[in-house]
Amino acid sequence: MANAYINTSLPDTADRMLFAVPKKGRLYDQCLGLLNSIGIEFNRKPRHDIALVSNMPIALVFLPAADIAAYVAKGNIDLGITGLDIIRESQTENDVAELIRLGFGKCKLQVQAPAANQTLKSAEDLVGKRIVTSFINLTKQRFAQLEGVDDPEKIKTQVRFVSGSVEAACGLGLADGIVDLVESGDTMRAAGLHAIDTILDTESVLITNQHPRFPKLAQVIQQRVEGILTARKFVLCQYNIARSSLESACLITPGRKAPTVTSLEQEGWVAVSVMVEKKLIGDKMDALTELGATDILVLDIANARA
Repeated sequence: MANAYINTSLPDTADRMLFAVPKKGRLYDQCLGLLNSIGIEFNRKPRHDIALVSNMPIALVFLPAADIAAYVAKGNIDLGITGLDIIRESQTENDVAELIRLGFGKCKLQVQAPAANQTLKSAEDLVGKRIVTSFINLTKQRFAQLEGVDDPEKIKTQVRFVSGSVEAACGLGLADGIVDLVESGDTMRAAGLHAIDTILDTESVLITNQHPRFPKLAQVIQQRVEGILTARKFVLCQYNIARSSLESACLITPGRKAPTVTSLEQEGWVAVSVMVEKKLIGDKMDALTELGATDILVLDIANARA
């Protein structure tokens, strides 16, 4: 099936790894930024959904994010980026290999109910009532758990599919509650809704199928992405410290494996170079200063292999 897809629909890409990314929506811009960061060079022509990478044997295929997991699972696409929610909803998690969670596109799949209805305080309060969502499978699975039913198709809760403007369903009298993705929650609050249950914490994921055609190239892409994610998460901290305080300093900044320590010309002093999580660097600098460290520098990391 995969070869037929490649030879008939994409005749110029038979010798290239097919890498699918969302063609629009909440993940598109972040995916393009990631591709640029890992050195994938391409020129996408207007209204074209295929772009040949100029510096690697890869063809980028721009698809609706909702379709990517299914294409990867069937072997039509070798590598893809999509949301964890889409993988779970399309029920392809057994047919794809999750390589890396990418850290962007984070949001929650939540059960939301009218805030004015004080009787709806948890998802259990919606059992047997009307739910609208574009996530039919995940919603039915969640309510099957709440109802104690093995078969999600046998739940008594009425789950109906709506593709867009799900948040308006309760206000229009079409539903008692909804299930939808929530990022900041502003849209839901504006619609008079509040969260009463979280079904899934989701984010973008790099996936491949169980039998990739280009395993070595897929590994190269994975390593490059991991390097960029490491660089985004850490900074390089350098400082000088008295050797007598080195052990305490290493407890403050242990690094990913161990700090790099170099003797200074000044007797009894060493220079330390170590990776520190960005979110912790302020507290670490304060602690090092209190310990007596000097010349503390923090440098951004452009890329990494850790």
